Amino acid sequence: MAVSRRRMLAWITGTGLVGSGVLSAVSNFVFIKPRATYGQPQRFSIGKPDDFPAGTRIALEARRICVVREGNKLAALSTTCTHLGCIVGLADTGFACPCHGSRFDSDGTVTGGPAPRALPWYKITLAPNGEIEVDKDTEITPGSYLTL
Repeated sequence: MAVSRRRMLAWITGTGLVGSGVLSAVSNFVFIKPRATYGQPQRFSIGKPDDFPAGTRIALEARRICVVREGNKLAALSTTCTHLGCIVGLADTGFACPCHGSRFDSDGTVTGGPAPRALPWYKITLAPNGEIEVDKDTEITPGSYLTL
């Protein structure tokens, strides 16, 4: 059975149109999905108050905060140096930047080095489920603790 020239051209044209339609639909779905990442959320839970015994200072490096508990009071300080954004580490006198030598006392006040201002304190709240939530978008006055 011989295929006519007209029938062959119709089949090639139809296949080309369907193929280009499928390719167009797939490319639209690929480009509709955003490729941007917005980083970690700035409001997050860090656990129960019992996870932080009285008298502790615990640095959570993944979140770039230090949780300080004094008695029944709790606070969260930034561990990002205000000089160039390095991660400051815990030191005997407070915090120390290993890169450029900035020093901060235990309240985050600058005691030496090139840092232009103190470490920010972040708002923390006690969530209804009993966990501590830190809001890094909201800075509070240094020395403001959450009373448990």
